[in-house]
Amino acid sequence: MLELYSDRLRLRTLSPSDWDNFLYTHLSEELNKYVRKPQAEIVIREKFERALIPNDLAVDERLLVVVEEVQQHDFVGFVSLHHSDESVGRYEVGYMLHDNAQGRGFASEALKTLIDWLCIAHNPHKLIALCADENIASSRVLEKCGFIQEGLLRQNWKVGENWLDERLYGLLMAERA
Repeated sequence: MLELYSDRLRLRTLSPSDWDNFLYTHLSEELNKYVRKPQAEIVIREKFERALIPNDLAVDERLLVVVEEVQQHDFVGFVSLHHSDESVGRYEVGYMLHDNAQGRGFASEALKTLIDWLCIAHNPHKLIALCADENIASSRVLEKCGFIQEGLLRQNWKVGENWLDERLYGLLMAERA
């Protein structure tokens, strides 16, 4: 079981008791406006069950961790890693915070904590992230964590009937502060 700490946060492996928070974050239209249209509960349950299966973050595997406040144990959100390409040591990062936890620096703190662990445990060459061009808050999180915008992918993601441009961010471990 993975358990990491920062000054204010605890990051831990997903457990069956996290279902309500997982469901909420996947059903919330506001939280998902740049990600997806809310899906049927049965589809969300299948995603949850897959995320519960332990893995060693081999190629094409994902790691989803729960982020909680250390003091009150309040749910903050989720941070994820996807091992996208072993031949170049590339991982993709993602995060989603509960609306009550946004704007308090938790996403940056959680992402930095997970990146520190990843560097020790898996020695990546590069991390990448995609975020909607309009999602200024997510761009700020990535930039605070040292990511650099490497491009703009036009009409790269579709949410409902709307095509979104996505910013492509990268962080080379050799350039990491």
